[in-house]
Amino acid sequence: MDLIGVDVGTTGCKAVVFSPEGRILGSGYQEYGFVSTEPGMAEQDAEQVWRITCEVLQQAVQRASASEAGKNQIRALSLSVQGDAVIPVDQHFTPVYNAVLGMDYRSQPQARSCSEQFGDRRLFVLTGMRPHPINSLIKILWLREKRAQVFERAWKVLTYSDFILGKLGAEAVIDHTMASRTMAFDLKRKQWSSEILDPLGINPDFFSRPEPSGTIIGKISKAAADRTGLPRNLKLVTGGHDQTCAALGAGVTDTGRAVVSTGTAEVLSAAFFEPVLNEAMYRSFYPCYLHAKAPMYFTFTLNHVGGLLLRWYRDNFAHAEIEEARAAGIDPYDRILEKVPSEPSPLLVLPHFNGSGTPWCDMDSKGAILGLNLSTTRHDIARSILESQSYELKSNLDTVEQAGISISELRAVGGGAKSPLWLQIKADILARPIITLKVREAACLGASLLAAVATGLYGSIDEAVEKAVVPDREFSPDKDRVRRYKETFKIYRELYPTLSAINRKLQREQA
Repeated sequence: MDLIGVDVGTTGCKAVVFSPEGRILGSGYQEYGFVSTEPGMAEQDAEQVWRITCEVLQQAVQRASASEAGKNQIRALSLSVQGDAVIPVDQHFTPVYNAVLGMDYRSQPQARSCSEQFGDRRLFVLTGMRPHPINSLIKILWLREKRAQVFERAWKVLTYSDFILGKLGAEAVIDHTMASRTMAFDLKRKQWSSEILDPLGINPDFFSRPEPSGTIIGKISKAAADRTGLPRNLKLVTGGHDQTCAALGAGVTDTGRAVVSTGTAEVLSAAFFEPVLNEAMYRSFYPCYLHAKAPMYFTFTLNHVGGLLLRWYRDNFAHAEIEEARAAGIDPYDRILEKVPSEPSPLLVLPHFNGSGTPWCDMDSKGAILGLNLSTTRHDIARSILESQSYELKSNLDTVEQAGISISELRAVGGGAKSPLWLQIKADILARPIITLKVREAACLGASLLAAVATGLYGSIDEAVEKAVVPDREFSPDKDRVRRYKETFKIYRELYPTLSAINRKLQREQA
């Protein structure tokens, strides 16, 4: 019996049909956009995301059916989803407003209000999250204040996890990983927190019912089966936040191993068996929430614009490469990376094009490109963008280890794991080996493994990972470049504190 894992990301959806051993039998992918017409805004047409999800599922099913290896019936489906987006819906799971994405920062006043009402430290200890506009609860408060009519019409406010499963035929059920990211969930009791929701006047029924990842919660509806081509007896299984699913798909089911996921954002993720809620975690805005593998906990570092910054470069600088790629029938990113210089860039980029991620979480920070002169080419800028992501990673890796989370092995997944150049840059700047995997669509694989365990194909997540997650290639650090990058990193660490005062002045000027 085969399985299907779906990854509903910020800018695109992918569905992959897997054999129980983790072999890809068929896949589909489509991009979609989001709306940003004012500062801090990031909304998305959730109904369009649902339509594209159906089309992608249909593609994956058809391609799997066309292969000899994919003749088995698909047994179960589970999801990996983008974090922190909220979708107000009616009782038919029809959105009554756009999805408000995690990177929508208009809710800064509501974050400050929660901070004043509860205290940052208290919220962090109780929920593993400190007040920040990224949090789902903060966005719900923004909806209540700024979109009151929408809030009144909403039956529930969902994440993409419970929204897509609901559309497929399940009841309103949210998995523990997504629930524990909302800042409305008691991390230790594993339930909606009355200590937080009661003072805010929010009924816990406004949220979906929380269940552990890997729980069967129903079967696909006839309408959804007909629309997607999936079998009518397909079981629906709770999945997880995309980072936790990617971690499962990369084999992060114990301490010491971490995964670097490069998609729209770039994230370093690690898991541990007891909550880590110390000062270093708190100060660096690192969340502590539930892993898709119970009873583990999870954290990640965040750079908002990993692949998104390379996409910005593509759309604004790489018109020639786009045309060349179209003529050659290849991916534009491949042509861009072919032209990137082989040695470290003379430039430094501060990749805070949507504010800074961890460990600073300064929403007023801005992007910068330093070191430009008349001999600079756009290809130099492209390489410095790649390097900037790894400098951010190194800043976070150093800080995570200061929090007491030891990391001895790094695995790479996501779109960025397809580029040997980018992987080598990571290895050189982080000064440690980077390991890729046979199946690089780790989020979809992780979701499918949850479905495999839920339906009894494997006895445990550990067994599923042992059978299905296979290392591929190791990128070792180059000693000379490690030395050069080590010196440049010292300068990079000065960029944010040096530019922060200037950026705050710019912010005041633009207000």
